[in-house]
Amino acid sequence: MRWITTLPVAAFATLALTACGGNTGDGGPAKVRPATGKGAAPASRVIATLGDSIVAGSPQWDPDKSVRDGFPSVDENSQWQRTVQALPPADLRNCGAWGERTDQIAGRFDTCAKGADAIVIQGGINDIVQGRPVKDAARDLGCLVDRAIAADLPVAIADVLPWNNGYPDAAPEIRDLNKRIHAIAKARGIPTLPFFGTLEDPKAKDRMRVTLTIEGDHPNVAGYRLIGREAWREPETGTIPTGAPNCDQ
Repeated sequence: MRWITTLPVAAFATLALTACGGNTGDGGPAKVRPATGKGAAPASRVIATLGDSIVAGSPQWDPDKSVRDGFPSVDENSQWQRTVQALPPADLRNCGAWGERTDQIAGRFDTCAKGADAIVIQGGINDIVQGRPVKDAARDLGCLVDRAIAADLPVAIADVLPWNNGYPDAAPEIRDLNKRIHAIAKARGIPTLPFFGTLEDPKAKDRMRVTLTIEGDHPNVAGYRLIGREAWREPETGTIPTGAPNCDQ
């Protein structure tokens, strides 16, 4: 079974490395045309979205057709990019790959960003799942943002969702990583997409609302649509602060 949802964090971290096998997908990129009303103006820009399964739209969508064909059911509306209202209009590029850590996501930056007018960076939960230090995940995310800035590419960064199946063990690490993500955005003068706050249950701290998750790991279609509507922030041009990590690739 591909989705492991009832094991404690330690067991999940071990199995996550093998459960995905070689079928994690290539991260596209695949074009996402946001759902627009009749007569809407044609898109004039491309905004790339680079990350893990949350960018991909898992478990009901993946930009890699060979992965998607193995799903028991698919729904293109499981891509939060479809509900984004970008102004001026934009097509969004889905560069999500299930199971990838931030260091793996970084290897796909050039492919995802090629020809794009802006980019959104997302990732970090798989680093936590696989036992990688939070500081290393934060460094990778900061480096990805800095690579976008160095390329004169407007950029935004998303924080990490609550993880119901990892609660309570993973909650402190998620909070720590999100604190670091917000610090990255503040230092560089770019927006943060508040995925965590958009889906967190106000009555169950550090967990998604049960009506917005499909299996405790990922949002359902309603959750993804809410992210696109409520958490979207337009990428902006930032600056690389003094003392930023060396991000040579």
